[in-house]
Amino acid sequence: MSSSSKPSVIEQLKVPLIASSGEDTEVGNYFVANYPPFSFWSPDHKDAVHDVLNSPRPVDTNLGVYFHIPFCRKRCHFCYFRVYTDKNANEINAYLDAGIREFERYAQTSYLAGRKPQFVYFGGGTPSYLSINQLKDLTDRMKDLFPWDETEEVAFECEPGTLTEKKLEALREIGVTRLSLGIENFDDHILEVNGRAHRSKEAFRALKFAKSLGFDQVNIDLIAGMMDETPENWQRTVETAIEQDPDCVTIYQMEIPYNTTIFKEMQESGRVTAPVADWPTKRAWVDWAFNQFENNGYTVSSAYTVVKDPEKMKFVYRDSLWEGADLLSAGVASFGHFGGVHYQNQADVGPYMTQVDNGELPIFRAYPTSPDERFVREFILQLKLGKTRASYFQEKYGVNPLERFPKELKKLEDQNYFSVHGDEIRVSRAGMLEIDRLLHGFFLEEHRDARYT
Repeated sequence: MSSSSKPSVIEQLKVPLIASSGEDTEVGNYFVANYPPFSFWSPDHKDAVHDVLNSPRPVDTNLGVYFHIPFCRKRCHFCYFRVYTDKNANEINAYLDAGIREFERYAQTSYLAGRKPQFVYFGGGTPSYLSINQLKDLTDRMKDLFPWDETEEVAFECEPGTLTEKKLEALREIGVTRLSLGIENFDDHILEVNGRAHRSKEAFRALKFAKSLGFDQVNIDLIAGMMDETPENWQRTVETAIEQDPDCVTIYQMEIPYNTTIFKEMQESGRVTAPVADWPTKRAWVDWAFNQFENNGYTVSSAYTVVKDPEKMKFVYRDSLWEGADLLSAGVASFGHFGGVHYQNQADVGPYMTQVDNGELPIFRAYPTSPDERFVREFILQLKLGKTRASYFQEKYGVNPLERFPKELKKLEDQNYFSVHGDEIRVSRAGMLEIDRLLHGFFLEEHRDARYT
């Protein structure tokens, strides 16, 4: 093909990469964040969490600490997390005090007493919504309970419009190493239509300040297929992201979970298809973006991320969790697990605060996993990295995935999604772009038709 007849960038972005069934984006949460599916978790299993907490501390299991900060300037139209936009400073301080009291309860248990976290993660909501004084007080009190002196990573999610240079300096001083900016798009119209609180000027300003302060990693989040997004806009967004030269970029394909503003509007209008790009378009856009980042020196390190230096840039929170680390998770609606027992806290701030005030752990539901379920969980999550080794699972669980899933793997190989080379299982680019859909084939039979929310 001559250079004159080569498809333009816009033409490339308009051509679906993969034809598949279920092409329209309908309501549902496709992203596989954990296993077994949350719909199997139950209040009936809460005692299993306490049984683990009353057992001796493990000697060879890493510990992570997560705190959910559920406050935002504005609720995005696609957001399904537990967030509040109407709380004043006194209410926020009361919530932070409750979180510390929750951590204190955990620090007194035999399973967690004296353990130091390998990683710490602040998610939301918008952790950067907190004031500098609130951040310093919160983290000082957390460090007294679970010291950070041996922590490999402190990750912190930010909304660009809540950041000032002084707040970023404070984050650097309290020990944040991985700063993640929820930029999503660099076009003000797209940001407004999708309910984002910030605008592009705030994103550029935050990036400039962050890069000048020497954080170990600066990550930016992008979303492919947002409402009103076009091939031209996606091209500009990716090219702008590359120009900004972040250490890491995380790209999600737009979903419409059930408890979002977009879903509610769909219900009212009787629509089944969401007003966002279809799945082949989103996959084509992410594939094109991955190629552009690779052409500029980045490496695709998972189904969602590209990094500038894969040897230096590690996402400890993700990688350690996907290898079975314990996660002490505090705050409203947060998810954690100890010794193979998953749990979620109360999903509303009222019941959460009441239980903490009563001296109780605010756990709402739980699920004790079997060794087989833990094997499946680690296997499917590690496939998101694009490759894994059967020998890892043979050594840890006594199960060889090649022998456990011969039909499933053969089917994916025939479809050019997976390939097996000796001990290594690799996921192709096409497979990476559809990984969350493909993982359900490895679920245990009783979990395959579950609603994954």
